[in-house]
Amino acid sequence: MRVLNINKQKMKQLTERQRLILSLIIHEHTRTALPVGSKSLGKQYGLQMSSATIRNEMAALTDMGFLRQPYTSAGRVPTEDGYRFFVSNMVQQTTLPVTTRNTISHQFYQSRQDIDQWLRLAASVLANQSQAASIVTAPHSDKARFKHLELVSTRGRQVLMVMVLVGGEIRQQLLTLPEPVTQEDLSRIAAQISDQCHNCSSEQLEELRDHFDLIGNQILSMVQEELNLSEKLIIGEVYLDGMTNVLLEPEFAESGDARVALRLFEERNLLDDLLTRTVMTSSIGGVQVLIGGEGTWNELRQCSVILARYGVADTMTGTLGVLGPMRMSYGNAISTVRFVAGLLSDLVSDTLVE
Repeated sequence: MRVLNINKQKMKQLTERQRLILSLIIHEHTRTALPVGSKSLGKQYGLQMSSATIRNEMAALTDMGFLRQPYTSAGRVPTEDGYRFFVSNMVQQTTLPVTTRNTISHQFYQSRQDIDQWLRLAASVLANQSQAASIVTAPHSDKARFKHLELVSTRGRQVLMVMVLVGGEIRQQLLTLPEPVTQEDLSRIAAQISDQCHNCSSEQLEELRDHFDLIGNQILSMVQEELNLSEKLIIGEVYLDGMTNVLLEPEFAESGDARVALRLFEERNLLDDLLTRTVMTSSIGGVQVLIGGEGTWNELRQCSVILARYGVADTMTGTLGVLGPMRMSYGNAISTVRFVAGLLSDLVSDTLVE
């Protein structure tokens, strides 16, 4: 697991007691969304130390930048550095309960042959388990390969081309042919291309042109164009869920911060930038945690994002993750992201990679 922008030197300064108090403050703030005071912390967790001792340690943690005081005489809340320390040191070994893992695995087993259902289910599971917004991108190959073609006559010379790529990605385009072609001939051409060009790249299609008539070659050219366009994409189709989970969080009730953050998931250019600069170069199954936008994405200054890659390296991969407030339950969210990424990697390996 990788947590961005960790100040390891500063984290070494913490004593065991300070680590404990910081951890408990984060647990309590995650539960209540309120500042945590020394007296309530000692009582809630039965700490064998005085309120004055706890207060002194909280002051030290504040001086080191791990806590802050929202206003005078209030308790403390964690800072971005506080959360980074917690995530990097406290939750690495957290796993989902066996019953939860079994339930999720059974749901995926029931939808095993339907990639669209997998991805919608993954987004739903991530959102429900983490109570955050979730994102799953369809598995995408750097080298697009053709799988199947359907041609549907619409009117006159216009034809709807529906092309399926290896891995399940679907691309559609409305074509205008030089002359009208009957549906019978269109179906024949589509069947011929599907049969002879299965699993071919754009370059390999070029070598098969002699196998087709004039109309077949015109359609083959359009198939090549779509394959080339697919290869230029950074990510595949995007599946989202749980947006209302974030919008209903108390810290976002009177601000537009949540809606601004969710734009990163909904706008393709912003999402491409986020994924390219964080998770796209990481190993399969590796989890990355972004806290407070890391000084790069101002839209995320009040949020955290947990991301992971899934699939088969150098063959077909996608991304999944969750977005929530900085006080999200990191242990549960990280465990869920890691587990679902593993399930999708197995599904891609078993059923999509040829």
